[in-house]
Amino acid sequence: MVIKVREKVNHPLPFTVDYHINPYIVIWEVTRACELKCVHCRADAQLKPHPHELSDQEGKNLIDQIYEMNNPMLVFTGGDCMLRDDLFDLAEYAINKGMRVSMTPSATENVTKEKMKQAKSVGLSRWGFSLDGPTSEIHDHFRGTPGSFNLTIEKIRFLNELHMPLQINTVISQYNFLHLEKMAELVGELKAVMWYIFLLVPTGRGQFEDCISPIQHEKVFRWLYELSKTAPYDIKTTAAQHYRRVVLQQKALEKKIDSDIYKYEDTMTMDQNKMLDGLKRAPKGVNDGNGFLFISHTGDVLPSGLLPIKGGNIRENPLAQIYRHSKVFQELRNPDLYKGKCGVCEYRYICGGSRSRTYAVTGDYLESDPFCVYVPKNLRNKNRL
Repeated sequence: MVIKVREKVNHPLPFTVDYHINPYIVIWEVTRACELKCVHCRADAQLKPHPHELSDQEGKNLIDQIYEMNNPMLVFTGGDCMLRDDLFDLAEYAINKGMRVSMTPSATENVTKEKMKQAKSVGLSRWGFSLDGPTSEIHDHFRGTPGSFNLTIEKIRFLNELHMPLQINTVISQYNFLHLEKMAELVGELKAVMWYIFLLVPTGRGQFEDCISPIQHEKVFRWLYELSKTAPYDIKTTAAQHYRRVVLQQKALEKKIDSDIYKYEDTMTMDQNKMLDGLKRAPKGVNDGNGFLFISHTGDVLPSGLLPIKGGNIRENPLAQIYRHSKVFQELRNPDLYKGKCGVCEYRYICGGSRSRTYAVTGDYLESDPFCVYVPKNLRNKNRL
């Protein structure tokens, strides 16, 4: 799904997005119910829907509020969004307003070919499935459900038959770190248009010891950059903001962009096509609460599903008010508040580190990202004195 950001009247450059006002992407956890038992589940999903989930009418009111925030991308997630009875009604409501909608259901028997056809008929932009290993042994262990791998492949084959754009989501952890080459091959074989990489955050059921090390993060990013040159699909990362830094560094080494790209910071004076062409995603990097927001099944508004700090609830305050004015969102949108090396890093406006992983490890979402090995230029110069 290629997204074109509409030019805003009051901004001097195309592709300009003011994340202080509106998000680029909104994730709505339509239900927390799910039949899988994933070992990393950030939601700690349950078998049955919560009794206080947003109602159908509340959901449509929420969609109206999201649309009014400059019509960002909207993703239905869960739990397993397929367990929400009015899912396609909500999707059709949003699509009829002109919204770009995708969903990430769990690959279970609830996903039938008929439901895939229904999703296509209402105009769904993309369908995302999780695949966390190139074999059933790895994937099924990660998902906590025997047979999940074979069922996922079966559902993906159905999707391919319908010619519906497929996004494959993979959480990288110690479970699959050594199998990424085979995963990359499988993603291509399954005709995905995007490989969406998540770096495990130790929240919910996710455990710190299952995270890959800082050095392994850097190796993954450099490998992904090289893969992006030849892969038949786009690559996007979540909870891995320093991948943007690695891409820009590698391109500078290859003389494809200005080696002093960091100096532009957030002034919006740089040629943004350089970043758009190089990264194939939003012209400004999104981060928790900064161009990104998450709405829980009960209406809580969070910077992301991986950073469990409540900014407000849509049953109490309008979504735009929460996003624009709540303390946690405002602080997350100000990289000058970052602490440690993130606070002095020349890439803090472009990267910013994973705020969710920082919070999970340190308890402070403004602290320095403990999984980044990069030493900022300011600190290197200081050490030379």
